[in-house]
This record gives sequence, structure tokens and C-alpha cells, in this order.
Amino acid sequence: MVNVAVIGCGLWGKNLVRNFSNLQSLVAVCDTNQDRLKFIAKEYRDIKIYATLEEVLADYEVNAVAIATPSATHYDIAMRCMNAGKHVYVEKPIATSSKEALELNEEAESRELVIMVGHLLLYHPAVNRLKSLIAEGYLGQICHIQSDRLNNNPSKNDLSVMWDLAPHDISMMSFVLDLDPLAVKSALGFMTTPGRVMDVCHLDLLFPDGISGHIHNSWIHPCKQVKLLVRGTEMTAILDDTETSHKLHIYSNIAYDSRVVEYPEYIDIEPLKLECQHFLNCINRQIKPRSDGLNGYRVVKILEEAENIMQVIPESLTPLKK
Repeated sequence: MVNVAVIGCGLWGKNLVRNFSNLQSLVAVCDTNQDRLKFIAKEYRDIKIYATLEEVLADYEVNAVAIATPSATHYDIAMRCMNAGKHVYVEKPIATSSKEALELNEEAESRELVIMVGHLLLYHPAVNRLKSLIAEGYLGQICHIQSDRLNNNPSKNDLSVMWDLAPHDISMMSFVLDLDPLAVKSALGFMTTPGRVMDVCHLDLLFPDGISGHIHNSWIHPCKQVKLLVRGTEMTAILDDTETSHKLHIYSNIAYDSRVVEYPEYIDIEPLKLECQHFLNCINRQIKPRSDGLNGYRVVKILEEAENIMQVIPESLTPLKK
């Protein structure tokens, strides 16, 4: 039996708490925020409440953890949990350097533990339906893929908007194409609040077979936008994850006067539920997750490459002379 402790019960962590509880695998939660712990204790009365990681590590009933803490803490917490013999689910990114990502994967393999990264969109039913359409050749030959992930995040409490949002885009684009990026062709970031972190970024990727990819991330957009566009020679697919239904649209590239719009069917299940279930299944069956340690490493490697070539432009630039 898999007994999970969720470490970090903030905005996203509480969703992990809910899903692992519904899957009857939640036995403990851990957070340094006492108000969060009090709220969890009222909602889930039969679980253990911990204020320190050390308590989780010492709990032999806990054989798996789900980590939803700030990105910079992922490596240390995941490594300490594996050293204590616990399987690890860690939110994206798996670590903040490719070196650390590889070390986590090697540690998991040496201890025969499952390590899984929270690349949520690899478990999204509409994303999986789109992947099957691409594999069938329904869109024709793919030539371009673009992901726009925009929201309003006034706290800006992660490393940057790229490290916060782009892992979703990179992992999803690679997944639906079944191809890893060959290179980052360009990377541009904007710091709209002087002295703060980068909160807007654009990445251009090159995939095999000449497929171009573009990622746009923003923390300053007042209207949430989560769209994936895949352009083929025959059809163009748009996946709009802000829609409540018919998230996946297929447009004809040929019928310009009366564009054909199709709505492929897919199962309607919460992606996070499927992701959490996959983590439990991988532990029980002793198999590698779809978003395993190497998958997490590849995404971090692209982020590192983008960061190395990125030009970050502050808001306070000298205006062009007329």
C-alpha cells in the first residue's frame, strides 16, 4: 500500500492533498505555515499533521511523498526523502539545474525508487487526444507548435516566469510531438517591475524535422490564457485549456471561405487525478512514470540553455531618439 505525505500545502499543494485523499493514499501533510496546517486538520481529520520535514522523514508509515514547495527547495527535499527510502513526486521543475536533476534521477535508480515530476499536461486527456491525432497524421506534416501561458501573478515568488510556467510548455510540446527540442534558437525576457524577477518571456525552439516552436509566458496578463497551437500541412489544432468543454478545436487549413471546425472527443477527468493515480500505479507496479527523472532533466536542460542565452530587458530603458 502507498502511504503519501504531501509536503507544502499552499495554492497547488492543497490540490494534491485533495486528490491523494480521494485516492485513499493520504496519511500526512507537512507545512511550515500553521494557518494552513490548521485548515488541513479541520478538513482531513484522520491524517497526521507535521510542521517539519524531519517528522516526515522519521515516519516509517510514509513510503511516498508529494513535494509542492518553491522550486529552489525541490532538490534538497527530494534527495532527503529518497535518502529516507521514500518514493518521490515533485512539482515542476524537478530541480533548478540539470546537474541536480541528473543526481536526483541517479539516486532514484540506485535505490530502486520512483521519482516523478509534476508535468501535469502529460496526463491531460485533451493533450493525449491531440497527441494521438498528430501520430495518426490527421493534421498532416507538423510545421509549427506554439504555447501561450499567461496569467496574473502579483506575488512573483518563484525564480522567474520562465522557471514557473515554461516547464509545462516544454514538456507538453515534446510530448505531443514525441520529439525533444534540438536547440533554443532565441530567448527574450522582460522585467516589468525594476528590481524584481523576469515576469514575461518568449522562447523559440527548434525541433527535429524543421518544426519551429514558440513559448510565451507572462505573470502580468489580467486575462488568463492557456493555449496550445499545432500547425500541420492539412489541419491546425488549438487546445484552449480555459474552456470548460470542447477544449480541443481542429481547423481546416484549406477551407478558407468556410473553415471547418471539429471538436474531437476525449475523456473528461481531472488531469491531476490521473497524474496522482499514475504515481501510485508506478510505485505499485515498480515501473517508471511517464514524467520520470530523465523527462524532468530534459526540461531543465532546455531552461538552462534558454537562461544562458536570454537577454532580460528591464522596464526602465532609455527611449529611442526621434
